[in-house]
Amino acid sequence: MTTDHWWTTPAAPPSDTMASQATERQNQLTKPPGALGRLEQLAIRLAAIQNRLKPAVDHVFISVFAGDHGIVEEGVSAFPQSVTVEMQRNFVAGGAAISVLAKTLGASLEVINTGTLADPQQLPGVIHAPVASQTANFLHQEAMTELQWQQALALGRAAVDRALCQNTQLFIGGEMGIGNTTAATAMLSALTGIPAADITGPGTGLNSHGVQHKARVINQALAFHRPSLTDAGRISRIVGGFEISALSGAYIAAAQAGMAVMVDGFICTAAAAAAQQINPSIKPYLFYSHCSAEPGHQRIIAHLNIDPIVDLNLRLGEGSGAATVVPLLRMACALHGQMATFAEAAVSEKLED
Repeated sequence: MTTDHWWTTPAAPPSDTMASQATERQNQLTKPPGALGRLEQLAIRLAAIQNRLKPAVDHVFISVFAGDHGIVEEGVSAFPQSVTVEMQRNFVAGGAAISVLAKTLGASLEVINTGTLADPQQLPGVIHAPVASQTANFLHQEAMTELQWQQALALGRAAVDRALCQNTQLFIGGEMGIGNTTAATAMLSALTGIPAADITGPGTGLNSHGVQHKARVINQALAFHRPSLTDAGRISRIVGGFEISALSGAYIAAAQAGMAVMVDGFICTAAAAAAQQINPSIKPYLFYSHCSAEPGHQRIIAHLNIDPIVDLNLRLGEGSGAATVVPLLRMACALHGQMATFAEAAVSEKLED
């Protein structure tokens, strides 16, 4: 077990000086101040993170973490766990949504097996790094040991190390794991105090009776573990998942490296919420792509005071929502960097009041 607790090391804050300079540039561009709305703010935030007046997100790195969950034994999913490995095969074959999006964006895409019942070791293109075959059934015991949780965090850190080798400007984490909406819901309920029944949804397609059963299982598990759910690290370890903790580790490591992060939907929000409670300094580095159609996500983002970039009724996961908004970030950077100033265009500025 590591003793350095790297995940608690604070990230350096983005540059206030560069944020001011980027804001000044926005105010000099040939448009009314604020006319490009949130596109302006996205560019300013990226400028501060990258410490450059004209930021860019040309180099995007996407890591999809896959893992199985022991809680599936309780009948909380509409799909069998074999799908977790089958989808990994689809990712690397290019047939999944995130595969198409990554190719379209010219982004690097990798798939990491954090632990699945079916062994995908022979799948070409999949990074095989299982913590265990799956998490334990957290209805009856803690999902992970302390060592397993730290191993899962480290998988995220390793992904960021690979991203840094490619001069990445934006990191996207994705996930795949049958049963992981159950783990994410349990985590978010414990992290926020919102009743599980208020944020439990169908995941991969449960009917109303299935959703009610899923909420009951989560409530029973939270009641069983209540005395131990005292902080975000323990919550992640006790009711989370290998792939969710890997995402948390990646978000922390990316911020520590000064890299912008685009957080995907419901499950990634759970990973980000835990990561931010573990290490509050990472908050300025996290962008949130969209409001998921998964019931409860809107309640969660309101509670956490998150302002996602779009709402397209998405609920796929994989990092697909995060990838979908990359063109918006690229346009924000292009407008910020390439528009003429009033002086350059010889356009008269607003008259003083």
